[in-house]
Amino acid sequence: MDETIKEVPADSEAQVQQTQQVQQPARLDLAEQLASRRGEKHVVVLQDFPDPDAIACGFAHQIISRAFEIQTTLVHGGRISHQQNIALVKLLGIELMQYDTSLDLTQFAGAVFLDNQGTTVGTIIDDLEKSKVPSLIVIDHHEPQGRLEPLFKDIRPKIGSTSSIYAQYLQNGIIEMKPSDKTHTLMATALTHGIITDTNGFVYARDEDFQAAAFLSRYRDADILAQIMNQARSKQTMKVIHKALGSRKIIESFSLSGVGYLRADDRDAIPQAADFLLTEENVHTAIVFGIVTGENWEEAIVGSMRTNRITIDPDQFIKEVFGKDASGHYFGGGKMSAGGFHVPMGFLAGGEGGDYQERKWNLFDEKITQKVCAKIGAKHGKDDSKT
Repeated sequence: MDETIKEVPADSEAQVQQTQQVQQPARLDLAEQLASRRGEKHVVVLQDFPDPDAIACGFAHQIISRAFEIQTTLVHGGRISHQQNIALVKLLGIELMQYDTSLDLTQFAGAVFLDNQGTTVGTIIDDLEKSKVPSLIVIDHHEPQGRLEPLFKDIRPKIGSTSSIYAQYLQNGIIEMKPSDKTHTLMATALTHGIITDTNGFVYARDEDFQAAAFLSRYRDADILAQIMNQARSKQTMKVIHKALGSRKIIESFSLSGVGYLRADDRDAIPQAADFLLTEENVHTAIVFGIVTGENWEEAIVGSMRTNRITIDPDQFIKEVFGKDASGHYFGGGKMSAGGFHVPMGFLAGGEGGDYQERKWNLFDEKITQKVCAKIGAKHGKDDSKT
């Protein structure tokens, strides 16, 4: 044993020690944080339109919390409209609540933010602050946003998915995983799906993501996972993709497309359209945006960005293009290869008559195109696809 230890290179040994110093305390602190909150009720906040990574982490956090006798309610402000997300929720029996201002927030002793840092949750965070509900936990893999100061945070921008972080918690024994426990099987299946989707089928996966998936493979249900992933696109999503193709402008290898007005129920078609536009030859970055409207929905410009150019940081790009609101909060952000933005229309929201809506759309379509062109240093109005 002594000889084996001596044969470990000094730099490798130092690296192991550094990893233990940086990562291990975080996992221990989460268990300690939950243990100190036994008997409480927590609200778990997902982004307005949660993706599989967020949904899976919410589900996992709920199961882990039960082991610490903590009740949780998973909330989001928007819709579950992506076909795979709907299948994920239904097949695994995940209970999500669409946030409504009638929800009594004072019943919660604290708030947990997963796969977000409070910048993509609409009015929920404002209502939590008004109700004096403290931010307890933030676990995310996006770039630090500086919006919240929780008691515990685990933010790792260098990892491919937040689901991988939760898989590490499980692997390190935050609760005992049992292959015979159906709940654990469903949780592992959800987390596996979260890793696959957020790393684009492991294309952007890091070592931690592969290790997490390998651990989860002992517990996940392959048949259910296949059912979730093999969902066909809806007709409305195909219409939005078709519209994005027809209205796209190719500028300096950027594909920029405005798709006009969308119902809130069809909002998830925007990132799917961005994914599709990125497959065109000679395009390294795609940005798709539209004005999303709907009942009980704050009218806003919603957009998605996808890139395969490693020199482009979507988080920095979106923040520099769209800036901050009056309170100093950015309108968007991102992670490696992907990002999104949400700009409320404010007093310009609504309006009767098709002519007014058309003029409003043309104004914002033009403004976003100008801002993106200015950012990439391209001459506004030049469309490479037409030359």
